[in-house]
Amino acid sequence: MPLIIAGKEFKSRLIVGSGKYKNFDITKEATLASGAEMITVAVRRVNIMDKNSPNLLDYFKDTHITFLPNSAGCVTAKEAITLFRLVREGVGIDFIKLEIIGDTQKTLYPDVLETLQATEILAKESFKILVYTNDDPIMAKRLENVGAAAVMPLAAPIGSGLGIQNRYNIAFIKEAVKIPVIVDAGVGCASDAAIAMELGADGVLSNSAIALANDPIEMAVAMKLAVEAGRLSYKAGRIPKKPYATASSPTDFMPNLNL
Repeated sequence: MPLIIAGKEFKSRLIVGSGKYKNFDITKEATLASGAEMITVAVRRVNIMDKNSPNLLDYFKDTHITFLPNSAGCVTAKEAITLFRLVREGVGIDFIKLEIIGDTQKTLYPDVLETLQATEILAKESFKILVYTNDDPIMAKRLENVGAAAVMPLAAPIGSGLGIQNRYNIAFIKEAVKIPVIVDAGVGCASDAAIAMELGADGVLSNSAIALANDPIEMAVAMKLAVEAGRLSYKAGRIPKKPYATASSPTDFMPNLNL
């Protein structure tokens, strides 16, 4: 089954970011190696608007990759709303990632109140919004109620590489909402992505873990395989956890070994 967000189908459940790469060439190579069909772009930091400067859109114009502009760097609902209106006017994209940071100095945690306000306004203007938020099932449900197309709870602080710090909350969010749940921020390696998918997440976003790896191309492939394996593992269903051992071989047939 494909990943469906706001009516758009994606075969890959991995989303990648475009920040922190050494150059646009490596960004493109790693993105294609990952198998991802969607790449986030911080509009305030990566050029997709100015045609007279090196433009990331140009590097991907011959690919199937969907651009997902994000509002990284915005700290108020007003800033984010204004930015996305300019993006839609400038390049015609209304499929967006909303990100409003409350703590810009240390944790980069989202300001959920500003985020909720911006989501409601942008949804009324027919934007399709993937919303970066904390790992709170109550807020995830409220974001769904005001029109979010998907929620993107953090696994850990942005760029920390700590992996999922509260597995229960990710599972609770999945239970709370009907829209896709994309685990975002804090993924450090392929096993983190696999765990997210095994918890039932609909997808994973990875940027720093790929871009800052010793070999971004190999890490991109690893993330692709991890997301696929995690999804298959989730669908297959894990065995129950038990405090004691259970014999792997059947015990109802015990041959006489006293020969």
